[in-house]
Amino acid sequence: MKALSIRLCILGLLLEEDLHPYEIMVRMRERFLDHEDKFKIGSLYYAVDQLAKHSFIEAVETIHSASKPDKTVYRITDSGKEQFHRLLLDRFKEDAPVYNPLHIALVFASRGDQEKIAEILRERIREVEFKVDFSRRVYKEHQGLVPRSVLHLMAGQYEHAKTELKWLKRLLADTEAGKLGDTDPTSLMDQDEI
Repeated sequence: MKALSIRLCILGLLLEEDLHPYEIMVRMRERFLDHEDKFKIGSLYYAVDQLAKHSFIEAVETIHSASKPDKTVYRITDSGKEQFHRLLLDRFKEDAPVYNPLHIALVFASRGDQEKIAEILRERIREVEFKVDFSRRVYKEHQGLVPRSVLHLMAGQYEHAKTELKWLKRLLADTEAGKLGDTDPTSLMDQDEI
């Protein structure tokens, strides 16, 4: 699915203005799009080549420089606009399961070194606390500057981080209390969530 995501990003950015691949990567980083699927610059250039090969984008200008490699500026074609809309709707329809390596580890966590697990969880909590704070600041800084659809993305990232933080703190508490192997029927979820 990474290929579809990167193609959607390229086409979406070219809907806004003509760009060369490096500018596309900069815009993706500015909008944190490279964080979603961990795009690599090589993947971006390959996707640009594929989009051009299928006539979804076309070169409009090549910028020559004696000290730097040539830069080809691209624009989206009419068929590229149609492809963008197909990809956009496909992404809205897609239901991808959330994968977290902790999910598998939790099945066997009661057999592991509880203190080492707790140390790792404390570090992860610090990282997620940073993510919560960072995503909140990014959201606040972009209010009134970006479309509401982008604010929904930012709000979702913040809310997901907050939920992950709550989950990790609850897991740490049970780890520190030595309860990972218990069969205690006490609910981990709030009563209004059950």
